[in-house]
Amino acid sequence: MISGLTSMNSELYHVVIDDCEGVTLQGVRITAPGNSPNTDGIHVQMSSYVTITGAVIRTGDDCISIGPGTTNLWIEQVNCGPGHGISIGSLGKGYDEEGVENVTVKTTVFTGTENGLRIKTWGRPSEGFVKGVVFEHAVMQNVRNPIIIDQNYCPDNKGCPDQVQRLIPIPSVEAIKIRTNILCGSHSPQNSGVKISQVRYNDIYGSSASQVAVNFDCSASNPCTGIGLQDIKLTYGHSPAESSCKHADGTTSGFVVPPSCL
Repeated sequence: MISGLTSMNSELYHVVIDDCEGVTLQGVRITAPGNSPNTDGIHVQMSSYVTITGAVIRTGDDCISIGPGTTNLWIEQVNCGPGHGISIGSLGKGYDEEGVENVTVKTTVFTGTENGLRIKTWGRPSEGFVKGVVFEHAVMQNVRNPIIIDQNYCPDNKGCPDQVQRLIPIPSVEAIKIRTNILCGSHSPQNSGVKISQVRYNDIYGSSASQVAVNFDCSASNPCTGIGLQDIKLTYGHSPAESSCKHADGTTSGFVVPPSCL
């Protein structure tokens, strides 16, 4: 057990739990400037039966990030902000990654964060998966993306899998006066191979800093399935908030605002 730890201004990740079982973090306080990159508060990967409770995290990146091979993770009573929210991922950067399964995130507060509850995967082939996730009892306070699945994750829009380099002309060869074009480093646009299923959102409410408060941008080749929305109320200033769905399937129940696009 790690209890009562305070970590300030780490150069990179503050706390990393890697290849562990049965670790508990309780009452952790983590602080870094909101504009400091890669200063994730707590990162968990290749670990099982980890519990994180009673944390206050203010960073320039994810408050909590969940990497490949994480199973049976319990997160409860976390205050996040500033930062990039609580994120499963990024996943799918490598082909043979292990999946993420049985994750519960409950009783959280997000204040002024870039994201709230996020799943992010690279748009490239992968054997990874996300399955059996519960997000519940979350409060959003001016959060840019309160609920988001992004299966085209590419930070800074550099070196993205579906980017195609420009055409470069080849000079004519000797007496053959023909100019030809080749595509340098080309490939067809790719979709994420990470399969996302059985993800449930329950009792999520508060304010969005952007009009699209619920955004499911899933893989065309591996659509999200089994998404559940129950008792959602997210507002956007004086205008109606919106939902956006691509390649996502699921169900809704109770009071759901903005109206579901599933």
